[in-house]
Amino acid sequence: MTAAQTSGLDPAKIDAVLERFTAEGHTLVSPPILQPADVFLDLTGEDIRRRLFLTSGTDGAELCLRPDFTIPVCRHHLARADAKLPAAYCYNGPVFRQRADGLGEIPQLGAESLGRSDTAQADADLLALSVRALETFGLDDCSIRIGDETLFAAILEGLDLPAVWRRRLRDLFGETGRLADAIGRMAGGSASNDDSRDVRLGFLSALEGADPEAAHAVVEDLLSIAGISAVGGRTPGEIADRFLEQAALSSGARGHDKAAETLSAYLALKSDAVAAPGVLRDFSKEYGLGLDTPLAAFEQRLAALDAGGIDPSRLSFAADFGRRLDYYSGFVFEIHAASGTVEGPLVGGGRYDKLVTLLGSEQDVPAIGFSMWLDRIALSVKG
Repeated sequence: MTAAQTSGLDPAKIDAVLERFTAEGHTLVSPPILQPADVFLDLTGEDIRRRLFLTSGTDGAELCLRPDFTIPVCRHHLARADAKLPAAYCYNGPVFRQRADGLGEIPQLGAESLGRSDTAQADADLLALSVRALETFGLDDCSIRIGDETLFAAILEGLDLPAVWRRRLRDLFGETGRLADAIGRMAGGSASNDDSRDVRLGFLSALEGADPEAAHAVVEDLLSIAGISAVGGRTPGEIADRFLEQAALSSGARGHDKAAETLSAYLALKSDAVAAPGVLRDFSKEYGLGLDTPLAAFEQRLAALDAGGIDPSRLSFAADFGRRLDYYSGFVFEIHAASGTVEGPLVGGGRYDKLVTLLGSEQDVPAIGFSMWLDRIALSVKG
């Protein structure tokens, strides 16, 4: 069954969008539906890991049904003997994620751009391409939300925080509730009930302060006794590292009130994109942070969008907005139906500059892409 049939959209409109993608240099590809599970367990984040359809091959290798296209497209690129950069791809087909309502087969199409060094222009081009694609479906009055993890990362680097806290907070960026809870604990607040379930405080308290090598050995021994050789693609050693990090987090949540205040103030910032640079500069000045470099990139991107026909006044900026996939590393965006009657984004995308290297590239590969949720787009068109 084609994506057009499962989405309920006019197949001619899907073909027209794909023709637009290929006309702008994107090669149509169709990565295998069965993918190695460990790659997604390691790189997609907790939300997707919980929703994988898992199976195994005759050789015992863990496999999963393709839960997204970005990683398979990058793997396709790396497997090509004639692969060169920059490269651009597009796709059309189902992804598979378990969900409470409806089937877990979700029709998507999208585009990926790998290896462009003109970062701001590439960001603008891909966002503009997704907007034009929605217009092809007849949706020209959508709301566009943008965020930028590089700004959050720059603020973290400017704060006097232990490395374990900086890493934990950055990992939680985009998960608003959990991030706010972590910032509260960092300032001395108590953990939420959810955190209490996740963090076995008694065991962690016993680990905290112990010799790291001895504590590491204790965790590995316990896993061995329980007959556990791997969990979610992680080795006992990696699980032990995670326990030790949680031990440091559970006991080190004191004395960072100023950092917590700064982060909370930043994450509360919201404005239209035109006013956003001024809002961010005022924040930077008030809290004594150096954000010149990420702010310059932010403004270059807005200028490139404006030059490409996307008025920045159409965009809303939210400092706490991040997408719930671990491989995103910078600029992110979502496009929502203007009516607000369709739950979830019609389009989601962003920059993932480290992903191709993590998948095996010998060189750094800047990259950006987006996916379109055809079932949601169909509902918006009908609405």
